[in-house]
Amino acid sequence: MTQIQDFAGRSALVTGAASGIGAACARALAACGAAKLVLVDVDAAGLDALDLSGCEVHRIVGSVADEALWQGLEPALTGLDHAVVNAGIGSGGPIASISPSEWRRVMAVNLDGAFLTLASSLRAMAGKSGSVVVVASTTGIKPVAGIGPYGVSKAAVAHMARIAAVENARKGIRVNAIAPGGVDTAIWESGDDFNASVAAIGREATLKAMAKTTPLGRFASSEEMADSILYLLSDAAANITGHVMVSDGGFTL
Repeated sequence: MTQIQDFAGRSALVTGAASGIGAACARALAACGAAKLVLVDVDAAGLDALDLSGCEVHRIVGSVADEALWQGLEPALTGLDHAVVNAGIGSGGPIASISPSEWRRVMAVNLDGAFLTLASSLRAMAGKSGSVVVVASTTGIKPVAGIGPYGVSKAAVAHMARIAAVENARKGIRVNAIAPGGVDTAIWESGDDFNASVAAIGREATLKAMAKTTPLGRFASSEEMADSILYLLSDAAANITGHVMVSDGGFTL
């Protein structure tokens, strides 16, 4: 029986690694034996704060939307085994009121950045097997008012993962996506309404109120998402590619 979380001696790239799902994936990969981690985020302090003893860690500070970052980093990724395409930013407001500059700001990171990350990862895996998980969202599956750029970008990256899966299956590279529902991460803190609610009733009560539309009645933790992502990356999921795993507590039902 294949050990689900056995990454001994392997290398992995994680973007958006300074907090939330990305940080949880980095910690989980290190705990499961990964030999080398390449972590990318704009938050230098967050990257430095990660305690990842036992493996070689390369902390890269910069935006995934920066093409020059990937041009410089790609040679060091040669022979990569796994990638978690996770970096993303949030946005709010109805489509009719969103400025083109705000639309592009979100797409630059969530879609263009995911494309650059995925393309670089696939090239780094050339000639060997590997696996990639792209972090999408249930808002790319179920329409949610007020977050147009975010939802559209996440629908796009999920489909991008499926196309990449078809293109790379015969090369021994698997590409899947995960579509989380509500997860307790720092991305909520970019919203004025969330911050106002936290100031009024606290973070825990705010998240509980937000989770009322989720049948399980709660938001997931980043660690729960990391467990699912590591499964999709692992050899235990060797027959799974082109799949968008929904992990949402029933939100899309």
